[in-house]
Amino acid sequence: MNAIAPLAFAAPSKVTDSVVAVRNVSKLYPGGVQALEDVSVDFPRGQLTSLLGPSGCGKTTLLKIIAGLLPATSGDVLVNGKPVAGPGPERAFVFQDFALMPWATVLRNVAFGLELRGTPKTEREEISRKYITQVGLSGFEERFPHELSGGMRQRVGLARALSVNADVLMMDEPFSAVDEQNRRKFQEDLLTLVANEKKTFIFVTHSIEEAVYVSDRIVLLSPRPGRIAEIIEPDINRDGDADAIRRHPVYLDTVDAIWQSLKTYLD
Repeated sequence: MNAIAPLAFAAPSKVTDSVVAVRNVSKLYPGGVQALEDVSVDFPRGQLTSLLGPSGCGKTTLLKIIAGLLPATSGDVLVNGKPVAGPGPERAFVFQDFALMPWATVLRNVAFGLELRGTPKTEREEISRKYITQVGLSGFEERFPHELSGGMRQRVGLARALSVNADVLMMDEPFSAVDEQNRRKFQEDLLTLVANEKKTFIFVTHSIEEAVYVSDRIVLLSPRPGRIAEIIEPDINRDGDADAIRRHPVYLDTVDAIWQSLKTYLD
């Protein structure tokens, strides 16, 4: 099995304000499939970090271990310095398949996490309406999931994750089910959310272009068993025209360098 060749990038900056710390995490599934091996990585406060790598390299496995939805075979995950032993209120998960309640309105779906926490109805609906507006769904509060497009349902899932005010938002290929036009719009909206919310985003994607476009840091995983192959910090100014990012020489060079590295595994 080919290893991923090192990329020609400067060493990433040292993380001084880590919200999530993964330490020597390995995952062995029943039947002997080694998904992850000795993974150690930090996720900085207020930044979006993408997990990128070949299919089967353990991206979603690592995300679910951080979320507390899956136990590690060995190693530890710390969130705000505390060991993860299961799901917790400081983490929110945006599922690839939306995971909406089909019998509930948009407002009820977005408010559901707050409802589980016992937040009073008036307060949780006020918070939910704020994030429904923020993700561009104002006016759809009383619609049901079957009345929405796939992209709109994804926005509901994102609003629900934002509404619980978790420190860490985990997103598992959140834009994979939408068309290219909506995907680009969602990517732009995500950059705005990262800038405004100041939370720690952990984002799984198969798309090199998407990872480079939205990420402050890219954690590149090797083919199974997943290990840290490289950590890349694209030096791109995201404060100006969003479309200009895709024309930026650093964006183009980073996309090409990651592709050149990944395709050695496909050869």
